[in-house]
Amino acid sequence: MRRWWLRPVLALTTVAATLVATGLPAAACGEDDKPAAQVKRTAGDPGAVKGVRAVGNLPDAQGAISANFLQYGRRDVMVVSGEFGLKVYDLTRNPAAPKAIGQLSLPGLWETEDTEVDAARKLVFLSRDPRAFDGNTHTGESGIYVVDLSRPESPQILSYVRVPAGHTTSCVDGCRYLWTGGPAKADDQPADWGGRPVWVTDVRDPRHPKVQPDPIELARNDGKTDYVHDVQVDAAGVAWVSGRGGVRGYWTSGLHRDPVQGRVRRATADAPVPYAGGGVAETAAPSRFLHNSFHPVGPAADGAWRGHDLVYATEENFVDGCAGDGVLTISSLAGSYGGEGWRSTPSAPFRLQTVGTWSVEGQEGSDPASDDCSAHYFDVRGHVLVQSFYAQGTRFLDVSDPTNPRQIAYYRPADASSWAPYWHDGYVYVADNARGVDILKLTV
Repeated sequence: MRRWWLRPVLALTTVAATLVATGLPAAACGEDDKPAAQVKRTAGDPGAVKGVRAVGNLPDAQGAISANFLQYGRRDVMVVSGEFGLKVYDLTRNPAAPKAIGQLSLPGLWETEDTEVDAARKLVFLSRDPRAFDGNTHTGESGIYVVDLSRPESPQILSYVRVPAGHTTSCVDGCRYLWTGGPAKADDQPADWGGRPVWVTDVRDPRHPKVQPDPIELARNDGKTDYVHDVQVDAAGVAWVSGRGGVRGYWTSGLHRDPVQGRVRRATADAPVPYAGGGVAETAAPSRFLHNSFHPVGPAADGAWRGHDLVYATEENFVDGCAGDGVLTISSLAGSYGGEGWRSTPSAPFRLQTVGTWSVEGQEGSDPASDDCSAHYFDVRGHVLVQSFYAQGTRFLDVSDPTNPRQIAYYRPADASSWAPYWHDGYVYVADNARGVDILKLTV
């Protein structure tokens, strides 16, 4: 009997990435820009909805890019970041009609993708991309704003620190440290870099962040230092780093065997221990620009499907039309626990085994006239994965069989610019850069 991981998967054809932006002179996630005005939409397109009920919308959050949730006793609060800075909403009385209660105004801020919060200390970490405030990747300033949200009605900047990277900033080791990566390299950075790696910031004292001088997560793209896009930490504490060249996981605390050094050592945020991962096969993600990832943990999790450890990731990639645009990829981590992803070279490349892929192109509910179809952020609850696909809206997938992700519902307004969806207390909150925040209820 053929093993499941040897089943053929969809092979996609594409060209090099040109990534999307939405109105600011800054790219959404890559190095090239496609302003919103260039996004093709069908005149009179009514959009498409199936299996989803729209229960609310926050138009005052237009320019939204990311959202988070904080609890203050029985009080439930949503924090939305975007081109405006930070907006705070109370969900307690009616989660379908959040009440605006606070704002930190930073007009022109870019990009705040995957903004993260410290739930215990009520802190928000806003990443400043060098293209913010009319800057550019060549000479622009990047850094991190640490925002105090102990009083949600009154967000206050505790500190700001310059960092040599700034596209995304993520918590590791319980938000005691931050990892910041991307975008394209600055003029004063090494010429052979394809993009910015990760810089580590110590925020144990949030009023006085300390940036470590030397970057980490180098040589990630078959031996070349390249663009690190984002970091997601799984339930076991492994930090999964996505970017050009694939997805690699690291321990950031505790004693672990280092498969690259061949010895047991203590992991720290600035000297992490490799765990698993590597490049994704070109047949699944031809551009090899992996935008973000998710690694389920536990015997009952999707990641242990038939005993195999999986990592979900999105490729962000835009070409004319949708056929070559970025996809959701599902890969097996089998064969990557011995440091193989850290020894990959152009002459001896290592690639994870592809289990399945899913693309919005040609799917029910899609607008065939739009060329704004790349995969973007996603969130998982049980076997249902909800994912943003820019102008192609928000898609709900059944991933109980990872070899065959299956669309079960979709929400695509005619003016959609869906960037990131979030499951929260039975609702899905969608940060839509054009519409603000859509609040959805899955009905299937």
